[in-house]
Amino acid sequence: MRRDKMLWAAILICAATGGLGFPGCGDDNNQPATLPASGGTAGSGGSGGDSGSGGSGGASGEAQGGTGGEAPKPKPVVDLRADNNRDGVVRLDDDADDKDEDTWDKTHGAILLANLDDDEKKCNAKSSDIDLPKCHDAADDVINGEDDLLDLARLRIAPWADAPDGAVGRLSVDKKGAGYVRLFKNDGSGNFTVFHPATDTLSTAEIRSGIELAIEATDIVRDLEVWDGFIDLNFSITQGDQPIEDAPPDRVRMRVAPVLTHHHLQPTERVYVANITFDPGSAAMRADLKTASAASNVPQGVLELKNSNIYSDQWTQDYFETGYMVMPAPKGPHMVRVAYRSANVKNPNSLKNPLRPAGRVVFNTLHGKDFAAIQEFDIKHPDAMDTLDSFGNTETIPPYTLGDKSYPLGRLLRGSIPSFYPDKKFSKMMEAQRVQPPVYVDTSWLLVAHVDETISFVKANTPRGWAMVVNDPTLAKKMLEEQVAKGNGDVTMFVGKQWLDPQGNGEIPAEISIADVLEDTDIMAESAASAAEVDNQVAILKKETGITDEEIIRLPFLHENVSGYSLAYQVGTVNGIYLSDTDFGAPKPHGPVIDGKDIFEVQMTEAFAKLGITVHYIEDWDLYHRLSGEVHCGSNTIRKVSPDEKWWESGY
Repeated sequence: MRRDKMLWAAILICAATGGLGFPGCGDDNNQPATLPASGGTAGSGGSGGDSGSGGSGGASGEAQGGTGGEAPKPKPVVDLRADNNRDGVVRLDDDADDKDEDTWDKTHGAILLANLDDDEKKCNAKSSDIDLPKCHDAADDVINGEDDLLDLARLRIAPWADAPDGAVGRLSVDKKGAGYVRLFKNDGSGNFTVFHPATDTLSTAEIRSGIELAIEATDIVRDLEVWDGFIDLNFSITQGDQPIEDAPPDRVRMRVAPVLTHHHLQPTERVYVANITFDPGSAAMRADLKTASAASNVPQGVLELKNSNIYSDQWTQDYFETGYMVMPAPKGPHMVRVAYRSANVKNPNSLKNPLRPAGRVVFNTLHGKDFAAIQEFDIKHPDAMDTLDSFGNTETIPPYTLGDKSYPLGRLLRGSIPSFYPDKKFSKMMEAQRVQPPVYVDTSWLLVAHVDETISFVKANTPRGWAMVVNDPTLAKKMLEEQVAKGNGDVTMFVGKQWLDPQGNGEIPAEISIADVLEDTDIMAESAASAAEVDNQVAILKKETGITDEEIIRLPFLHENVSGYSLAYQVGTVNGIYLSDTDFGAPKPHGPVIDGKDIFEVQMTEAFAKLGITVHYIEDWDLYHRLSGEVHCGSNTIRKVSPDEKWWESGY
């Protein structure tokens, strides 16, 4: 047997078996063996390309010139195709779906989705924490209705009309990717049935007619060391078990879509808030939030999470984070929304329900048609760091470019340092999405330790298209000192408000004069220390994004020391909800009223007005501020995704 025939025979064995147990079937990383250059792309009948794939001489089986009186010999067609050019359609008559199809970069390469939604709402939302994530559309080997089929990417095998009798088609998936995908075969009438590459083959009739396949990923990437999200599909044709001359295997590379989180430049579509039954503070917050959302023309308004047995947790921002996955499709990008459940462990000794109960909203309310639910946690992560797993500690820096680095979908922003960090399994999963590489800042000095306590973002006419909103305790002190100088030191703040007595004896008055606040050495010392810590956060973000002082909106509020950590003493106005390009919902400051106006409302209103943004003030004192949180902590959003936001062009 000639050397090239021996090589093809070996490669066919590798393709049929996935390389398991056969020497020479790939490198130590289970990459497929390199294929030698061969014939032209499908439909071309031309000469070999440089991709090492596809080339078996044209989908039409066009004859190659013979010699003398010999009859032309049809060239074999071994041609597997995916949506390599990302236009949403798999074409046999377009070289763009064939050229370099065995590689993947920001200019080309096929994409598939992790099919983790529940299109027919079949999952039991009352299952345990351990079982809830096991139910989704990729958990079985059937197509769960027409909507489910839309979540699958398509593949096509070009027809080889002249395939010899006994021709057998085989598909295989690289070893690492094989455990994360499932294939389905169109029977010719639009019905798709599962196709098992390890055991199933294509018949001679199917090879001659050509077939359509559909593919789903059964999970997202959670650990790059386990699976990097790429799969290599190999297609080969033999005559029985024997290789066919000039019929090398074809290979296609695909990548599963990453989960992306929303940034503030994406318009709000819906607002979420917990309805804490019979709590006046909840009623006040919800009423103002609804008014602000209506004034901001939020399309789907406010959805109240009402089941008091589950949603007795008012911190709606903290127990779930919304995002999305996208792949190209015939009518434009096809999106599946995603909700992460927080990794907060509340019952570490429970074998069935160890997690924060409110996080079940991901499965019992959001999970459904085109809405996936994802859970990841380490039951043994340190309890003292659990607060970092709440999603007030996960924000997204809007898109920007700095030097030769571009982040068209933005970057994650999280509080984390080597000695005080979120759940490592969950962090590894977020980092594994790659497209929004995180920026970490120090929040260990804060009592709640969340990034949303000190930093936010709004749209603005700046070089980056946005501005950063930052807490400034020093400015708060200056504003109060100016009022003392004007003779207003006796004016009170927090009028009519109550603190909860730390001794557990009900409530105590919160009202206090400007002068008394300034004379409180503990508050002044903590505010000065907090200002330095915020400056450290800002310094990191300046370095990472290139943002300048002219692009920073500073909001004044003082801090106090609670159990050795810092907490907003005044209402933390940074901690608001961005409702539209021109609307921001901020917690009502309850600052000193001078000449009929709250001086802290005036400062914020004027600062945001320069950006064309109207501030809507929301009452959150009773249920949120005095319990260590604010409006952003108590709300959540779904945001609109532009079809122009194509993550696959990011280069990550």
